[in-house]
Amino acid sequence: MPQLGRINQLIALHKSDHGLFLDGGDLGEILLPTKEVPEGSEPGDELKVFLSRDSEDRLVATTQKPSCEVGEIAPLEVISVHPRAGAFLNWDFPKDLLLPFKEQNHRVKEGEIAVIKVLHDEVSDRIIATSKINRYLNQTQPRYQTGDQVSLIIQERTPLGYMAIVDQRFRGLIHESSLQHRIHIGESMTGFIAAVKPDGKIDLSLQQVGYGRVTQLTDRIIEAMEKNDGRIPLTDKSSPEEIQRAFNVSKKAFKQAVGALYRQQRVSLETTGIALIENSGN
Repeated sequence: MPQLGRINQLIALHKSDHGLFLDGGDLGEILLPTKEVPEGSEPGDELKVFLSRDSEDRLVATTQKPSCEVGEIAPLEVISVHPRAGAFLNWDFPKDLLLPFKEQNHRVKEGEIAVIKVLHDEVSDRIIATSKINRYLNQTQPRYQTGDQVSLIIQERTPLGYMAIVDQRFRGLIHESSLQHRIHIGESMTGFIAAVKPDGKIDLSLQQVGYGRVTQLTDRIIEAMEKNDGRIPLTDKSSPEEIQRAFNVSKKAFKQAVGALYRQQRVSLETTGIALIENSGN
């Protein structure tokens, strides 16, 4: 059955002066207004449409697609706050998305980025948002392995660091001590699994972990030397800030990568820098 708040593929039934009526199954016929009808569409065609309710509470179809659908977690900007209804969010759709006060973890303000889950409120039969998303996340033991790449949305700051939504299904912690640059609530980014604890809690890293991280960094160091006449002016005596500016990594990670290159006899260590060994097999 077609679902409110989602993209659906519906069959066109017949035309009218108001647009094209689509087969909504148990929901009945659903109007796709004339201005929304793709050119050349005829009864019998299958159309991809988003279902919502208009200002008069009627179920309507549109070919416009919001930035997120029912069931998805997303960071959205608060564009206004109504004193009784709640906050309205920009989700790239003509009708703003309501975040009711009762669904807010804290009272959001205009201009704030709220990390929310889009819901179909079955009581009101409307599409709403909630920032109380933890109850909708997967509570089973994650099956990730250390080093797995994941998609993250930064959800909130805690005394230990930042909590992030992992692949739309879990929560994980980015420890403050592991951060090499500032991050912000609502940012979407790629991360990596640092560890999955026996209790199911996930530790995250914004850099590759283990051998994969070292391999990626060694390639970058070699590339930098090749672009700089075969050497770079960094050593194990260089400051963390110098290394951060050059490669955006910690001094510890840099030393691990240089050590790997040295053991592979691809570089030589000098008092003023690191030099590429010619004919090293690179």
